[in-house]
Amino acid sequence: MSTVLTPADIEPLGRELLKIAIRDDAIDLYRDSFRRLIDEVAYNLELRAVWTNEDAGLKKKLILEHLSDRFPERLVEFVYKIIDLKAENFLQQIYLHFIELVNTNQYSKVDIHLPFPIPEERLEEIDKILSEILSKEVICSVKIDSGIINGLKIDLEEEVIDLSLKTQLDILKERLELIQARDSFYDVIKEVKDLTGQFSVKPLRLSLGRVEGIRDCVVTASGLKNSRYGELVLLPNNIYGMTMNLEEDSVGIILLGPSDRIRVGDAVRSTGRVLEIPVGEELLGRVVDPLGRPLDGGSPIETARFRKLESLAPTVVEREPVNTPLQTGLKVIDALFPIGRGQRELIIGDRQTGKTAIAIDAIINQKNENVICIYVAIGQKATTVAEIVKILEDRGAMDYTIVVSAFADDPASLLYIAPYAGCAIGEEFMYQGKDVLIVYDDLSKHAKAYREISLLLKRPPGREAYPGDIFYLHSRLLERSAKLNDYLGGGSLTALPIVETQQGDISAYIPTNLISITDGQIYLDSSLFYEGVRPAVDIGLSVSRVGGSAQIKAMRQVSGRLRLDLAQYREVETFAQISTEIDSSTRAQLERGSRIREILKQPQYSPMDVIDQVIILFTVTRGYIDEIALEEILHFQNNLLEYINKNYKELKEKIRTEGLTEENIKELTRAIFEFKRTFSSE
Repeated sequence: MSTVLTPADIEPLGRELLKIAIRDDAIDLYRDSFRRLIDEVAYNLELRAVWTNEDAGLKKKLILEHLSDRFPERLVEFVYKIIDLKAENFLQQIYLHFIELVNTNQYSKVDIHLPFPIPEERLEEIDKILSEILSKEVICSVKIDSGIINGLKIDLEEEVIDLSLKTQLDILKERLELIQARDSFYDVIKEVKDLTGQFSVKPLRLSLGRVEGIRDCVVTASGLKNSRYGELVLLPNNIYGMTMNLEEDSVGIILLGPSDRIRVGDAVRSTGRVLEIPVGEELLGRVVDPLGRPLDGGSPIETARFRKLESLAPTVVEREPVNTPLQTGLKVIDALFPIGRGQRELIIGDRQTGKTAIAIDAIINQKNENVICIYVAIGQKATTVAEIVKILEDRGAMDYTIVVSAFADDPASLLYIAPYAGCAIGEEFMYQGKDVLIVYDDLSKHAKAYREISLLLKRPPGREAYPGDIFYLHSRLLERSAKLNDYLGGGSLTALPIVETQQGDISAYIPTNLISITDGQIYLDSSLFYEGVRPAVDIGLSVSRVGGSAQIKAMRQVSGRLRLDLAQYREVETFAQISTEIDSSTRAQLERGSRIREILKQPQYSPMDVIDQVIILFTVTRGYIDEIALEEILHFQNNLLEYINKNYKELKEKIRTEGLTEENIKELTRAIFEFKRTFSSE
């Protein structure tokens, strides 16, 4: 006589099947496998014959031989239980009840992340506790994640409750990093003890949401109720995004990965973290993207230090006046528009006028100057970046240089974060007391990328379709450049932002913004460039607001007279073009000015030592090359420097340390005339 089971007997088996399916996170697999078991029993004659047999051991043996390799292990154990309960003739009813529970969503699945497996009894307890808290039946699915160290993380429908040890340690670490430097080591230790003693474990609640729309590199998501501006969110396929818009019922997210792998309806999870990138000396000599991933085909970058992409600029009391020169190796800049360590000097001009060349010269000139250089390429072609890296490698500059590149075909989101990533890398060295030079090439493309993102986020456009906060975009970046006081280590971050103009229009929106933010600008004129004056620096429109405080004594002594001679030359040059009669003094000024202009020319990627610059500028401003033909000027310069480097090495060191004293001027003048006698006889 067969056992008669009631619906009350079948329902627990259906619930148990659903529970183990959810535990294994494989509802579809369990549904298909159980359906296949029913079909096998119905149509496989051998299995059907054994299935009607009363011998439970024989049935289990047949299941083990025929189905165990195709069924999940826990499903096989569940079938054994059905056999033990003599319910093998009710497979169809159990299956239908299982399907009903799945379709009606009577049970909520909750993912629990644990560092190690726990017994089933403990899971049952967690199911019960969560069911009471959420006021509905809950079944937990365990995900083993050793990265959380200890504790647990619970994924609910609209939020994540994070009680992991890893997260609590990260929160404590962020608080410890806010401790300011003290003169007394014991004061710091006391503050650390106080902070750790007051620290209490609190669950971190993170939001969940759904993708509602995708437009290029921008995703609109619903949910994410507790999300913050600038917070990292995690999408499927391990793709990260960053929140940029917080609306009442939606969140705008910029993607930091490919958008073609995201679909409408995909889950989005906040992380409670902001974007950080790897920093440290491990990046020296490498080419990386704005997320710190290598682009040079080298080994993965392994560094223990990370830094937030965005951080507050140093305050007024944390800064020190700019008073240490950063030599570019270019005579026209180091003499007339000196750049100091911690300064922000804009390089501005039309395309193809030598803006990048000036920045690369400045990087090359930092060899043996104990300055770390960072070149940020924003929207450049991959071939252009490869050429720049090759130039730096050939001149030994990659040993102290980091290249951060967001290529022209990268999403606008990567172009947007690129300069902030480079700045974060530079800040790490600055706060270690080191001097850093960073080049942003260029911020015109950066502004366009931000405009694209803002329009995709449906922010209201302003002038030239740029959003209203375009000024803040660059001011918060460039204000992070500074010369720190000795209390904070005395490090510096010098910025050379580059901006492109259209047909020489420096009154356009982005150029005027950057001119007002920076401490001066080097303006490159296209007409000078095509006349062969290179670097094509327009002396009238260029300025450095730091001035002589960022020059060594000797350069300050010669540059004053150089400025006067050039000012007089510019005055009489215009007059000479419209006048037919020129007196001897005016002609002398024209001759002197033309030689100064010639001497300020410099080949690309050939920076000059600052004392060599002083010697050449001293020679031209004193009129010692007035009789040299214009076409012989550069030849005279090179031979003079070669002669002095060979015969007057000690004099160069005296000029470097003492400046142009009367004694040094006499000795330098004697050396120049000695050389002129040999040069004239050639």
